[in-house]
Amino acid sequence: MQPDLERELIRKCKAGNTRFYEPLVKAYEPSGMSLAFALLGNIHDAQDALQEAFTKAYRSLNQFDLTQSFSPWFFQILRNQCHDMLRSRKADFSMETLDERFELHSTDTEGEPEEMLQRNIAADTLWRGLQQISEEHREIIVLKEIQGFLYSEIASILNVPEGTVASRLYHARQALRDVLLNIGIEAKRSL
Repeated sequence: MQPDLERELIRKCKAGNTRFYEPLVKAYEPSGMSLAFALLGNIHDAQDALQEAFTKAYRSLNQFDLTQSFSPWFFQILRNQCHDMLRSRKADFSMETLDERFELHSTDTEGEPEEMLQRNIAADTLWRGLQQISEEHREIIVLKEIQGFLYSEIASILNVPEGTVASRLYHARQALRDVLLNIGIEAKRSL
């Protein structure tokens, strides 16, 4: 969403025009769902977290600084909501079924069937790898590699310096690489 349009929508929401919040929700819902799913591991919890984060963000709009970007601010709220849910249920992260993951990520139906199969296999391998790394590593990989946030935006979301983002991302990539190598070796052994 264009920053000027985003700021105008937020100004109107702050003035009491609630109907201008819907375009913000629609703009951030897909990426928010992807992040919540990656952090929580199942669609139902991700939907609950996303809805609660949008509600909290709306209630806090009067505190939002219009000189800042909405995206990192909102994703920090969503991240905190996901972490609160994980703590409250005292459960480990656990990915749901392959079909549910692809509802979120495999909307690209163009290409040959063999290409689609290869993309699905690659996506499944990635999600299996993400499931096996720490929550901190998974979170930073999702923010950078799946969501495409800039280092400065990730720093804002995580409330850490940019240098810490770079360091965490380096270690997360190493951890994911090691897991993916093991998955590949295990797959070759089972053939």
